[in-house]
Amino acid sequence: MNTIRHLSCTALAAVALIAPCMATACSTCGCSLNSDWSSQGYATSLGWHLSLREDYFNQSQLRSGPDSVSRASFAYPTDEEVQRKTINRNTLLGADYSFSRYWGLSLQLPYIDRHHQTIAGGDTDISTSDAHGIGDLRVVARYQGFSDDAGIGLQFGLKLSTGRFKQDFASGPQAGELLDRGLQLGTGTTDALLGIYKFGYLTESVGYFGQAMAQFAMDARDHFRPGNSLNLNLGLRYLDAGRFTPQLQLNLHGEQRESGSQADRPNSGAVLAYVSPGIGVKITKRLDAFAFVQLPVYQHVNGLQLEPRRLWSVGMQYRL
Repeated sequence: MNTIRHLSCTALAAVALIAPCMATACSTCGCSLNSDWSSQGYATSLGWHLSLREDYFNQSQLRSGPDSVSRASFAYPTDEEVQRKTINRNTLLGADYSFSRYWGLSLQLPYIDRHHQTIAGGDTDISTSDAHGIGDLRVVARYQGFSDDAGIGLQFGLKLSTGRFKQDFASGPQAGELLDRGLQLGTGTTDALLGIYKFGYLTESVGYFGQAMAQFAMDARDHFRPGNSLNLNLGLRYLDAGRFTPQLQLNLHGEQRESGSQADRPNSGAVLAYVSPGIGVKITKRLDAFAFVQLPVYQHVNGLQLEPRRLWSVGMQYRL
């Protein structure tokens, strides 16, 4: 219990430190959920682990700071953009290979399907966009040889610029104009990834994990630099329920403001916290499935941003 208390205190202290200055332009953030740590950098068995995950979240709640904002309070045209909604249907393909008990490599490639509606500053009608395509590939290595049980590890890698970032609005007064960089399929930048994790067992029936992952933009691209970010995840799972595995996570995310002439700096950056109950199901010896719902418990955004009321994730992992 001392280990999980220490992880909890560390996570909350880190969020308290970054809260005054960090956040995300959450039109593109997705969720910080760790859907299964055995397939996302915590595997101790050798060989391949393949995963497929579907995320759905409808960002329909307009927020400023820690509060929701009524759209009825705006009289159009206004001097500022007022977003209407962003519907995200994202697919995450993952492949993880363990070279040994202590070394491994993970690849994650997102496919993004995003519908966005907004009223730009000076407009009275809605402009829309529809984005479909691959996002930015993440390549992450891990080393977990610090203890005999391989329960402590480091992660390090890159987010590569594989997603397009030149999409235009499709309809409305802004048709043909470049979509906000924060809503593009990719950032256009190469980012460094650095993380640390700890997992183990509180009892024979209860497993736990804690993970911190930082992402730093290494460059700017076409006058845009995404904000640096930090994800903190804590999780528990109950292992004595047959083929079902109830799970509970606390997911914390902070991101700095975007920068550059193509950035929407006033309306980017946030600190977000979610409680995420879920369940895993063992279908066969090699195939597992899972389902989670993320429920926001704290949201603090800069400027005006859209946030979801809940996020849904389902998926499966297969061990070759």
